[in-house]
Amino acid sequence: MAAGGLVLLSVVLVLVPRSWWGVLASGWPVLVPVAGGVATLVAGVLLWRRDSVKREVSATPAPPDRQMQPLRSWVVPVGVAVVGAATWAAITWLQDSMPAVGDRVQRAQLRVESIRTGLTIGAAVTAAFALLLAFRRQQLAERTQQATEYDAGEKRVTELYVKAADQLGSDKAPVRLAGLYALERLAHDNPAHRQSIVEVICAYLRMPYTPPDHESSPQPGDQSPPADGPTPTAASTVAIGGSGEPVADPREERQVRLAAQRILAQHLRPTTPEGKSDPLHWHTEVVLDLSEAVLVDLDFTGCHLHNATFTRSRFIGTAQFDKATFGGIARFGEVMFSSDAWFDRVTFGGDAWFDGATFGGDAWFDGATFDSDVRFGKATFGGDARFGGATFGGDARFGGATFGTIAQFDKVKFSRGAWFVEASFSGDAEFGEATFGGSTGFVEASFSRSARFGEATFDGVTWFDGAAFGGVTWFNKATFGGDAGFVGAEFGGDAWFVEASFSGDVRFDGATLAGARYDGPKPAAE
Repeated sequence: MAAGGLVLLSVVLVLVPRSWWGVLASGWPVLVPVAGGVATLVAGVLLWRRDSVKREVSATPAPPDRQMQPLRSWVVPVGVAVVGAATWAAITWLQDSMPAVGDRVQRAQLRVESIRTGLTIGAAVTAAFALLLAFRRQQLAERTQQATEYDAGEKRVTELYVKAADQLGSDKAPVRLAGLYALERLAHDNPAHRQSIVEVICAYLRMPYTPPDHESSPQPGDQSPPADGPTPTAASTVAIGGSGEPVADPREERQVRLAAQRILAQHLRPTTPEGKSDPLHWHTEVVLDLSEAVLVDLDFTGCHLHNATFTRSRFIGTAQFDKATFGGIARFGEVMFSSDAWFDRVTFGGDAWFDGATFGGDAWFDGATFDSDVRFGKATFGGDARFGGATFGGDARFGGATFGTIAQFDKVKFSRGAWFVEASFSGDAEFGEATFGGSTGFVEASFSRSARFGEATFDGVTWFDGAAFGGVTWFNKATFGGDAGFVGAEFGGDAWFVEASFSGDVRFDGATLAGARYDGPKPAAE
């Protein structure tokens, strides 16, 4: 289009008589702004037509970017009128601007040349109008071709998608693996279909699955069958009849599930282990729904997830979420971790729900960041619960939680409320140097062994009403910025409040001091 315009302009300039250059030059204060405006308009249209947005490469043709409106019936008559008006205006302007020099013959020749030049300008306007119509026809043809290619691409993707999904229903593990890798390739090449493909993979992992008894702690590289022979499961392929064919290894389904998990994890990591940008990363905000899924040795280390749902899921083996980032809500309600769960330096951008979760092994949340509310209501920690250096930006609720061994909250920062109402600590509870920015509640909490709150800072109101301290209790150098209540608390062991600071009221009404030594504010009952 730009080349055609330049050619047309060159033709017009050649056809303009030399005697008229002086006339045209005299009007440069008007011609220069007009020419600049036209050039700017043309450049703006050309740049607007370009796709300046960087899009992810996709094997599927892009859909038509906009709908072409039909040409209005008045466009052609108006175009003809514009051509006529431009020709008449050009001839009139040239006639009026003709210099009054020379004899009659010369002036007659100038009039003829002015008419010819005006007609040439009219022809140029006509050619520009025709070029505009040709450009529109070209746009329409390109859009039609684009729509045809898009429909063909969508049909091809749909066929491959359906075929790969059918393979997941096969009773043979290699066929199911082929279906998974086919879906992975489709998702990688077609960003628009990634979420739907991820949902299919998640749906496969949500299918009922009972690990064999010998898989209590499975290892991905372990392929040897048990000594007493494989145990058939719902996902196993069992030969029927008297052909003597061997029973398939029941751990085949485990390998398929491990592959599905690796596919998800591989494309959710934005960086490589070396810290470089990973070209396999899917930049789409993928939503995971793995509720009630059985996940084997899940490794989501360093993954970036949007909304993720693991409600009532069962984690067989170690679950690793170290350095992962949850951009939205993370739902782990009523999940079961059969072994250790690693959430070190995880970032929870939205709410994190662990209500009713069961941690069979150790739970590691060291350095984790909870930007919003977090709930561990009635959660059960069978092993160590370590939250050292964690930051809680919203309310932290551990009401009714049970801690089996060590509960470590050293140097944890609770920016808002922290609630451990009716929580049970069977092992040591360590809150040394923790900071409680809002209200803090340990009402009717139970500490079977030692409870360490040395150098902890309680900025808001603090309640330990009805709490039971079975072992040694340390509040040495603790700072209570608001009121502190220990009403009805029971101290079964030594209780130390050495150099503790109470800025507000402190109450020990009805507290029981059964320990051998006590150093702190005296209960009102005494």
